[in-house]
Amino acid sequence: MDLAIWWLRRDLRLFDNQALQASLNSASQVLPVFILDPHLVNAPYTSPRRLVFLLDGLHSLDADLRRRGSRLAFFRGNPAEILTQLVQQSGAGAIFAEADHSPYARRRDALIARHLPLTLVGSSAVIPPGAVLKSDGQPYTVFTPFSRAWKSLPGISSLQPSPAPARISTPDLPAAETIPPGNPPAALSPFPAGEQEAQRRLRVFSESLDAPIFAYGEGRDRLDIEGTSGLSPYLRFGMLSPRQAVIAAWQAIQRRRQAAAAKSAETWLNELIWREFYIHILQHFPHVLERNFRPMRIDWLDNPADLQAWQAGQTGYPVVDAAMRQLLSTGWMHNRARMIVASFLTKDLLVDWRLGERWFMQNLLDGDPAANNGGWQWAAGTGTDAAPYFRIFNPILQSQRFDPHGAYIRRWLPELHAVPDEFIHEPWKMPLSLQSRLGVHIGRQYPAPIIDHQYARQRALNAYHQPATPVSRETR
Repeated sequence: MDLAIWWLRRDLRLFDNQALQASLNSASQVLPVFILDPHLVNAPYTSPRRLVFLLDGLHSLDADLRRRGSRLAFFRGNPAEILTQLVQQSGAGAIFAEADHSPYARRRDALIARHLPLTLVGSSAVIPPGAVLKSDGQPYTVFTPFSRAWKSLPGISSLQPSPAPARISTPDLPAAETIPPGNPPAALSPFPAGEQEAQRRLRVFSESLDAPIFAYGEGRDRLDIEGTSGLSPYLRFGMLSPRQAVIAAWQAIQRRRQAAAAKSAETWLNELIWREFYIHILQHFPHVLERNFRPMRIDWLDNPADLQAWQAGQTGYPVVDAAMRQLLSTGWMHNRARMIVASFLTKDLLVDWRLGERWFMQNLLDGDPAANNGGWQWAAGTGTDAAPYFRIFNPILQSQRFDPHGAYIRRWLPELHAVPDEFIHEPWKMPLSLQSRLGVHIGRQYPAPIIDHQYARQRALNAYHQPATPVSRETR
């Protein structure tokens, strides 16, 4: 075959790209193509910030391709129509793409495959949905047995990545558009886009003897330290291969003999498997994007003022507000903070989880339909867990445990910067004299709590039509 089209979607990388490798193996020339789909760009769940990150990533990939004698052909429009035109114009004998598992992506690819030579190679998951099933052939719906089955698959601990090609022969491009600009040059982002940055972060996180991966078990929950990998936006767009991330985790586990360090590395591996689990859930149960995984009756209140206060970081609970303002400022939020704010919205305020899910997708750089939906249903108690209705985070206890000195709070809530540690988690308890001296008047410079947590907790248990449980069951 003379020419194959490599259709990129969520795999913006050259290293360990199975669709690219299949294209190179099948044809003497490869045409890399990205199509900006208006259906996705204009969807209500689309984030302008995430679109900018995508475009920056495309510029980075194009630069990498040019160093290898190739270029990225960028188009905007209906993928089926554009690919049809490209096949007719170029005479391409095949189109290779990585499998995506959202309901829209599956419908789109099935339609295109009926009319064009489309072959799906690899997956946005390490192990594609359908390859991890129970003995009766049914999909797993609980994480722990899924994780055990996933880890026990033959060859999973000895995966090998495919190398990046040294050179890619590409014909003269058809009439493609110029890739639109992403971030303006002056804009500073905590997540520079592109495969090279993703590779750098993975090396820093996992390769040295004292790499953060070996303290991940404890550090991942601390809001006041850099204890996470910071790789989620890169995994979201395939700027980093999930298979390479899993390989890095396995290698770290095998490299350290100290039990605690190896366990921390395994904790990160489990986080990667959570990502896998939710991709599998979405493939097998696509209805989760629209309704509860488990049928439940919940008396949502859906007060618009409460939702707006939560979105703006004005609830009066410092850890909740700091997390929401981190999201607004950076397009990212610490995972522990995501659990705290999701529990607060759905349990304390009794706002339907779908509204929180949408807000996250509209603002997160790493907003992913499968993982975001799974996380929100987990927090709301409507998802795959067996008995989660009593999981109601206490925002004060969470704040005290995971931001003990208030460093995270002070970073994102500058109006509380002068509040002493004693009151940083509950500033409404400050004496009026201290408020006056500090110039921090609760109810003016910073809001009073929007609701009393203990009242809200019992209200949530009643709304879920479940029996009350002891306060000691308040989670983690």
